[in-house]
Amino acid sequence: MDPHTEAPPAPLPDSVALPRPAEEPSADDTHTADTTERGSFCLAVCTCGWRGPARRSRDLARKDAAGHTAG
Repeated sequence: MDPHTEAPPAPLPDSVALPRPAEEPSADDTHTADTTERGSFCLAVCTCGWRGPARRSRDLARKDAAGHTAG
């Protein structure tokens, strides 16, 4: 098999801009955390962009969300 020499080189990792959220939350915004399900896992997510660990227990995911909004 012949190598493909016509392809342009891949850009360097530092030269590619990372995607950013549409709105940057300010420091005085209140946190609103909730839970969401992905397959058999449940995880806590917040409006600030924070995500808790994926858990099989919905109760533990709710506790993660409550702990994040408390402090």
